[in-house]
Amino acid sequence: MRRLLHALILGLLGAGIVHIVVLFLVPEFSERDAWSRLAMASDLYKMTRLDAEAGGAPVVKSVDPLFYAAACRFNLADGLVRIKAPGDVPFWSASVYDRSGHNIYSFNDHNANGEKLDTVVLTPAQMIDVRRDLPEDLQGAIFVEAPIEEGIFVVRAFVPDESWKPIVSRFLEQSTCNLQDY
Repeated sequence: MRRLLHALILGLLGAGIVHIVVLFLVPEFSERDAWSRLAMASDLYKMTRLDAEAGGAPVVKSVDPLFYAAACRFNLADGLVRIKAPGDVPFWSASVYDRSGHNIYSFNDHNANGEKLDTVVLTPAQMIDVRRDLPEDLQGAIFVEAPIEEGIFVVRAFVPDESWKPIVSRFLEQSTCNLQDY
């Protein structure tokens, strides 16, 4: 009985210590989300390379070394956002995330018009306004209705071998994320 009581007290004491340590570490880890890391790396509406190929440490670590990535933060309260990228790469995919990192929408080059990246992210209310009189320069764009205010747009591009690295890097570096007038 005495050994059981001793083990129980040691277990509770150990659990209490672990609990306190975890509570002290929560602020450290909560400030390292993708939104915060991107905010430290660049401003709103600026495409930022996420991979280490851009020089320095990666903003967000990728699990797949065959993909390079870039992202921009946006605020739809300022207006709709248009993301474009010139050039051809073997494969690209794009995702829209809310500020918390939940995926709102994903698509790839097979869904795009002519396999070019031309996307407009907007709220449902902004979509109603745009539908009334669609500007001609938005005719071929993919429209993403996002019921969010702040978000992150991420573009990933496939790098099949060493010869594609400069082409994929140029594709991501020339991509734009801009507020769009409508």
